[in-house]
Amino acid sequence: MGRWLGLIVRFIVSALVLIIVSYILPGFSIVGFTNALIAAVAISLLGYVVEMIFGERISPQNRGIVGFISSAVVIYAAQYFVNNFNVTIIGAALAAAIIGLIDVFVPTEIR
Repeated sequence: MGRWLGLIVRFIVSALVLIIVSYILPGFSIVGFTNALIAAVAISLLGYVVEMIFGERISPQNRGIVGFISSAVVIYAAQYFVNNFNVTIIGAALAAAIIGLIDVFVPTEIR
């Protein structure tokens, strides 16, 4: 039960972060909490697939340039799976940077 609750909280926090980022950044827009929640799940699944293909060294948690680029690509790709979620390449890069900074203070990964 605790693991499921942690997972739900993680996705809710991630969705809220996406909504905040959409208000701050040009080139990054998402309409509604439901779409933000779906986007959070899509970004998590795409990130998992990328990590499975390339290994954990490409993970954004490594805080390197490769992790940053993979995070931006995952965010950009997620727009093709979620309605009312539009991101430019620059918007994805800026979002990856802001989400990375927010993640330092409010971790959204279950450790």
